[in-house]
Amino acid sequence: MLQSIKQLYGNKLGATDGEIGHVNDFYFDDKSWVVRYVVVDTGSWLPGRQVLISPRAFGDFRQTGKVLSVNLSRKQIEVSPAIASHKPVSRQYEEEYHRYYGWPFYWEGGGLWGRSEFPVLSVPPKTMPQQEPVVAGRKPEPADVHLRSAQAVHGYSIKANDGIVGHVRDFMMDDKNWAICQLVIKTGHRFTGKEVQIPVGKVDQISYEDSTIFVNLTMEAIEQSSAHIMSPVNLAA
Repeated sequence: MLQSIKQLYGNKLGATDGEIGHVNDFYFDDKSWVVRYVVVDTGSWLPGRQVLISPRAFGDFRQTGKVLSVNLSRKQIEVSPAIASHKPVSRQYEEEYHRYYGWPFYWEGGGLWGRSEFPVLSVPPKTMPQQEPVVAGRKPEPADVHLRSAQAVHGYSIKANDGIVGHVRDFMMDDKNWAICQLVIKTGHRFTGKEVQIPVGKVDQISYEDSTIFVNLTMEAIEQSSAHIMSPVNLAA
């Protein structure tokens, strides 16, 4: 089923032994259109720190009220590799993160999640607190330019083949494989327009410099796309 990402902002996250904070953002791969990490604001538990939680930690997408269940302990999360909130996520950090949890790299293999189409693992993660030795002279790897913040892209203009038609209001995500399937677009005036959905397969390019998403559709085709109907509750039970 499809899940609104916007509806998940602010939801609490529960580890196996207590709450860890709330959903602050999602990092998605703008090439495969798959959510790779949930960005967690840890609040008063780990003041001033944000942590990343991979969809692999959720198993089956389970939600009780406004709480999302994570198959990790608070201690596992507390001692996980720290992420600098003001810097992009680097591939070097991702490698360290996945080694720590004992998860396979999602970028190795032909599936959405490496050698699988789904993030669910058959065995629970085994954390590896020991750090990889630093190789002398090794240069830091660049940030993964394909990981983008859903919060940052919210509000981007939508440019059709024949002009600007609206802006991004939401993302609809498959709750099984965490793939973003649809963009929710507010067309027309910001206050009087309507919301429609278009498949991400129609996206040609994202310009982060111009805060614009280019789509291979006409303005008329977008205006006539399926209306977006916001569910009063999250779709996952």
